[in-house]
Amino acid sequence: MLSDDDAYAVLRSRDGRFDGRFFVAVVTTGIFCRPSCPAALPKRENVRFFRSSAAAMGAGFRACKRCRPDTAPGSPEWNVRADVTGRAMQLIADGLVDREGVTGLAAKLGYSERQLRRQLIADLGAGPQALARAQRAANARTLLETTSLPAGEIAFAAGFSTIRQFNDTLRQVYSTTPTSLRGSRPAAHRPPGVIHLRLTYRPPLDLRHLFEYLAARSIPGLEEAGPDFYRRALNLPHGLGLATLRPGPSYVSCELRLADLKDLPPAVRRCRHLLDLDADPRDITDHLTRDPLLAPAVVATPGRRVPGHVDPAEMAIRALVNDETTAGRALLAHLIHACGTPVPPEPGPPPFLADGVTHAFPRMDVLVNADAPAPANALARALAAGVVHLGPEADRDQAERGLLALPGMSREAVARIRLRALGDPDVFLPTDPAVERGLSHLGLTAEDSQRWRPWRSYAMQHLAT
Repeated sequence: MLSDDDAYAVLRSRDGRFDGRFFVAVVTTGIFCRPSCPAALPKRENVRFFRSSAAAMGAGFRACKRCRPDTAPGSPEWNVRADVTGRAMQLIADGLVDREGVTGLAAKLGYSERQLRRQLIADLGAGPQALARAQRAANARTLLETTSLPAGEIAFAAGFSTIRQFNDTLRQVYSTTPTSLRGSRPAAHRPPGVIHLRLTYRPPLDLRHLFEYLAARSIPGLEEAGPDFYRRALNLPHGLGLATLRPGPSYVSCELRLADLKDLPPAVRRCRHLLDLDADPRDITDHLTRDPLLAPAVVATPGRRVPGHVDPAEMAIRALVNDETTAGRALLAHLIHACGTPVPPEPGPPPFLADGVTHAFPRMDVLVNADAPAPANALARALAAGVVHLGPEADRDQAERGLLALPGMSREAVARIRLRALGDPDVFLPTDPAVERGLSHLGLTAEDSQRWRPWRSYAMQHLAT
């Protein structure tokens, strides 16, 4: 966290790159904002700073209706930090507290509820229930604004346990009612079952490079992609989903079709992770450009992000069979059509099926006995049995040790799993052909990559052009 004086300097500059890193509350208005909010600059003595929107809400402040701090990008800390707070934030964003409660969250992380609450309050100024409540409020606002569902259904889909809790939270957080949040947009223009979102990020962002990367590795039936879109089926906690991502003017346009609206939080988190939308390119660029040999490549390709993945288990299987190769993608296509979950034409209106997307990736318990290479069966067995954990709760080093103990698992495959499934910002693949070419072109060697820690994953994106 910045010092209060430094944070006020950021507020004065309206620097949007700090949105989500901290929140600004004004005691004279009772409102909290992003640092980039265009409202009049408050006096220094009237300002308080918070590490999370939940902490600001807990202190009695309401969300600004102008800058909508509840839709700010996530703090880039949660991508980098592998400690309990970072993993807890990922799990809360995935909706785990709504599904399993604080008890389930603490169990996933291997902590007692008291230890976890103490740690989160120390780091974020709010406990797990308050953080989950802020998530529910944002979910409810999204569903009210983008669907025509009755408010009662939205309350439970957003994660609230009672209608009264739903109404009270919206009144406290947004100082308004569900009806007012819904606005005047005709219900006929809100197709049932379809949610349209704007996923924010810190610029710059090279979406074309991301979409081209995903298109080059797309598996027929599971996903389709082009230079300006990406679409795929999702396995979510309560059922299937279909996500379509496109570039917007200053955001990523996200269309979600969900079999169960309770899956909104995990669907959004996974799409954000896929495109690495919570990264802070300023910190990364500042570090990498200190190397005079690498700096020209970084400057020439601004906004490069590390492609993530929507399903860590799927990414592990893909890395094991090597979806970078034609043979690997052919094997994956066979497994998807033979063992994957068919995407039904109509789990609910409107039609769910999209051109080219017919199946979700096979579940791990199904892949255990699939007609696949023995190492893939063994990996699926370890993931299904919980011997290896790759979800948001996973410790990266522990996951690596578990993966390397499995038959047929190479260090390069594990590195790719750390890179894309676990979001490790400091992975380097010196034997990757594109990286080798980039190093050679710049007159660099693999040993030079040590200078780029802890951002070697991003350095590779600038090398592999």
